[in-house]
Amino acid sequence: MSSLRSIPTLDDVARAAGVSTATVSRCLNSPDRVIEKTRIKVMAAVEQLGYTPNFGARAMAAKRTFTIGAIIPTMENAIFARGLQAFQEALHARGYTLLVSSSGYKADVEAEQIRALVARGADGLLLIGRDRDPSIYEFLQHRSVATLIAWTFEKGSTQPSIGFDNHAAMKALATAVIGKGHQHIGLISGIIEGNDRAAGRYAGICDALRAHGLDATAMPIIETPYEVENGAAAFADMMQRTPRPTVVMCGNDVLAVGAMKRARDMGLRVPEDVSITGFDDIELARIVTPELTTMHVPHRDMGQRAGEELVNMLEGTSAGSVVELECALKLRASLGPPPA
Repeated sequence: MSSLRSIPTLDDVARAAGVSTATVSRCLNSPDRVIEKTRIKVMAAVEQLGYTPNFGARAMAAKRTFTIGAIIPTMENAIFARGLQAFQEALHARGYTLLVSSSGYKADVEAEQIRALVARGADGLLLIGRDRDPSIYEFLQHRSVATLIAWTFEKGSTQPSIGFDNHAAMKALATAVIGKGHQHIGLISGIIEGNDRAAGRYAGICDALRAHGLDATAMPIIETPYEVENGAAAFADMMQRTPRPTVVMCGNDVLAVGAMKRARDMGLRVPEDVSITGFDDIELARIVTPELTTMHVPHRDMGQRAGEELVNMLEGTSAGSVVELECALKLRASLGPPPA
């Protein structure tokens, strides 16, 4: 008859390492407060015994779960991957665990996920963009859940956030496009309703057009979910417009890559026959041929700083900052002058 192996306890680790249980706790929770020789000995005992800290006891003692939730709009492509990876690394370094949900760009689904993560004890939340029902922020405040907004920046806002100015970034890109001589600009955008990032990018292009004496209301726009196939279909549609755009600006790199693929399928040369631009500067932007003109978003820096800031908010060392990060224009081969 086989006997079940008992689950190792904190006392077992302390006896195996020849230290006190308090020292074991410090090694696990604040390793920088323990000398290296002792830490190595304790961690060797942890490894040998297969000890796992009692998460429930730790949470009850600290009145926290050391869990942070992040709700991103999509996992379908790489738009949020780099920033979320850096966010997770920053949390892990501070002893926190990340739970991730995806809303599919649906406000009702996001609201449901927010409530589910709070119900499961998430100490804090990372949310993408700020455009949501005010009742959600009231709910989070009432539950004392630290909340940080990322991927957007709004001057004058008091809501803790680490992001960038979508309006200003896209206006800078559109200004560069106009500077190449383009007057007939088409836009393939993400769905604007409920998406302050897409709305800001659209407004940025319109402002650039007006600043150069061009009619922003004449710009054709196609709104579509952020997928490569959708970018391709929208590009084919855009090329049927009159007058035909000499440049197609896309709300992100995923749509732009789809547009470039369809241009090639249609026998159109980029940029000789039509120019194409993106936004984000994900890896795809440098892999496609020709390389994609886009706006570089500091995804990793944003994710890392968001993780550190959210933990600081939870640990009382920050009241919640509002930080603007700078984007960088990446002029590459997909943007040229309009065809003669």
